[in-house]
Amino acid sequence: MIYYLAHYINSVFNPPGFGIFQYLTFRSAAAAITALFISFFIGPKIIRMLQKKQIGEQAKAELQNTGNHASKKGTPTMGGLIVLTALLLPTLLWADIGNIYVWLIVFATAALGAVGFLDDYLKVIKKLPKGLIGRYKIVGQIFVGLILSSTIYFFPELFSTSFEKIHTLTTVPFAKNVYFDFGILYIPVIIFIMTATSNAVNLTDGLDGLAIGTTGIAFLTLAVIAYFTGNSIFSQYLNIVYLQGSGELVVFCAALVGAALGFLWFNSYPAQIFMGDTGSLALGGALGAMCILLKKEFLLPIIGGVFFAETLSVIIQVSYFKWTKKKYGEGKRLFKMSPIHHHFEKSGIHESKIVVRFYIIAVLLAIITMTTFKVR
Repeated sequence: MIYYLAHYINSVFNPPGFGIFQYLTFRSAAAAITALFISFFIGPKIIRMLQKKQIGEQAKAELQNTGNHASKKGTPTMGGLIVLTALLLPTLLWADIGNIYVWLIVFATAALGAVGFLDDYLKVIKKLPKGLIGRYKIVGQIFVGLILSSTIYFFPELFSTSFEKIHTLTTVPFAKNVYFDFGILYIPVIIFIMTATSNAVNLTDGLDGLAIGTTGIAFLTLAVIAYFTGNSIFSQYLNIVYLQGSGELVVFCAALVGAALGFLWFNSYPAQIFMGDTGSLALGGALGAMCILLKKEFLLPIIGGVFFAETLSVIIQVSYFKWTKKKYGEGKRLFKMSPIHHHFEKSGIHESKIVVRFYIIAVLLAIITMTTFKVR
């Protein structure tokens, strides 16, 4: 909104220095700072409100004797409200809200945030142990993926003329001028990606600061990728696909980084508030949608490597348990507990050390992600 207001003022009155509002880099920095200040402003208020209404997390029984988990019982949850407010408001303020990329990323994030909010509401307010039933949660994720994929598949002209030629294609990491065409499978593939990434970040949200910190690192990297992809000069220099208008996604990424830093202020160990599904499903959906819109779907296992490993550990644990139960009559566990961050915690490593080490891995994965543009 500020983008259009500034453009009107500049075109009508032409005040000196007002043209700076048209620069993507300035608006991205402004979005990050705005998100940070919003987090700091509303964070304490939401925490006090949740404490007053006794909307707190229930400690996991299997972690009662592990680390500091017993003391976490009653810690306010649904902190994703802080993240979503600090993310969406700056995006709407500083981005070009007439841009189709902005529409879709905001829709995917807000819609999955609503699914997560409903799950948290049923779990912590209505006291339903399982919250939103799993199949209903999947339906919500599929719906969001269906809207996103159908828009790209059936209405590519909404993006740009050149986009129509590549709307079902994606780039291949470490390969120059090589594209993979999903073809008629594009819609189901995108639905799978959206469902998988939203659940992956949800699984990662188990230690203080883990999910929000690793997500922030991933989106800082995506901000750079979005800037290169939406810039005709940089995209030509790096020999990557140029997507006209996708540069506006930088504003969203910057706002998310600011919101992540702001929420981490309250969510770092010992956490004053947890994200809950409200935040984790929304951030996971945003991660998947961002890679889809930038045609970087195959980069997800790298840039989201922490989330990928967490999900894989759960799949391996469940599969191994079922296999041993079928073969030996008694199920065995490969890890002490899954997702894998709990395995390390049960191995005696303090959760703060685990989180910092996962941050380091996320930074390394971000560096590897950036090298895919030159090592080809």
